[in-house]
Amino acid sequence: MADTKKADTTVNITLSSVIIDAADPESEGAFWQRLLGGSITRTPTHHFIQAPGFPVLVIQAAPGHAAPHWPDGTSQQLHLDFAVDDLATADRTAVEAGASRLRPTDAVPPDSRKGSRVYASPAGHPFCLRTV
Repeated sequence: MADTKKADTTVNITLSSVIIDAADPESEGAFWQRLLGGSITRTPTHHFIQAPGFPVLVIQAAPGHAAPHWPDGTSQQLHLDFAVDDLATADRTAVEAGASRLRPTDAVPPDSRKGSRVYASPAGHPFCLRTV
């Protein structure tokens, strides 16, 4: 009879970074650094944003990158959700940093401190701000 006992294959896996493609890593990296804070380290092909409480966010140069046409078109490719304690303040911060509001633009009043909203980064990557 064959030994059916499995070897211990448990491994500790943690998220160390999130990589985002962008045709213009300078503007995309500057956007995420303004939104999340922290520091940015630049190389010719990558920008590394290190913000407190987040894994490293890496903006990778992708000269042929085309923004997704979501929610009304192709797949969104990547989606990040951020918990906030004040939606109105987070909304202003995101828009001032360069985000575009996607939806719902009218479901949550601009001065609301609660709810959620969907945005796109300058390279078109969708993300949400949601109250906790």
